[in-house]
Amino acid sequence: MSVLDVSHISKSFGNQTILNDVNLSFSGNKIYGLLGRNGAGKSTLLNIITNRLLPNGGKVTINGDTVDNNDEALSHLFLMSEVNMYSNGSKLSKIIDDTELLYGSIDRQLVTELANKFELDLNQRFGKLSTGYRSIFKLILALCLPVEYVLLDEPVLGLDASHRELFYSEMLKTYADQPRNFIISTHLIEEIATIISDVIVLDNGHVLLHDTAENVLAQSSVVVGPKADVEQYTQDLNVIGKESIGQLAAFYIYGELNDRPIPDTVKISPVDLQKIFIFLTNYTNGGNGSEK
Repeated sequence: MSVLDVSHISKSFGNQTILNDVNLSFSGNKIYGLLGRNGAGKSTLLNIITNRLLPNGGKVTINGDTVDNNDEALSHLFLMSEVNMYSNGSKLSKIIDDTELLYGSIDRQLVTELANKFELDLNQRFGKLSTGYRSIFKLILALCLPVEYVLLDEPVLGLDASHRELFYSEMLKTYADQPRNFIISTHLIEEIATIISDVIVLDNGHVLLHDTAENVLAQSSVVVGPKADVEQYTQDLNVIGKESIGQLAAFYIYGELNDRPIPDTVKISPVDLQKIFIFLTNYTNGGNGSEK
């Protein structure tokens, strides 16, 4: 099993720093959720990993071998993104043939099955496809290639709810049949929350969080009750966000709760991953939630 290492990666465009000393390691046939606000550097990172962009510093390696101009190392990776790499005049069947030559093989049976399920005619030309069906075609390629790392950058762009649900279902089926690593960058956090094993949050060019989804959820809670009681109970806790209506308040906590008695007026509940992401990134950017 190969290990994908991102070591001290930095990237700037002009005077703007997009990534700053990013260190990550991927392995273990996991499904990673790569999260971040707009401009956090998610797409830049995925493009550097697949050698589409060169970093200003650091390196990306697979089992110690750099991906920089290394076809053997890059053969372990496939990046599906909103960028269209294919000629508008090419038939989908021809793109599949060319991709098979590039990667050595492709699961033709699965290509046909997925094309039928998504009602995609492989004799069409790429330029004739809608935005949603361009995404579907690229997703089919991603699921059918013999790579160890499938990188998906906003994979459901343009897909309706039915097609998004079908994609997630088919992705999990192929993952069960052929375990490998998926790295999914998306703004639709609620849709991937139940399928990812690990959470990575990029913020202001840095890795803000890298942990299992189980641990992230276990460390997150919301304390709800009269504002004075909530403030008193959470006085020494890591409060990352606040919401209030009148005298009722909700304080969001990331970290351990104290062992002091819980007042009868206060209720503690778990928090979903999207809320955690919103408040964590707001917190690090100087926000403290909202009060109404």
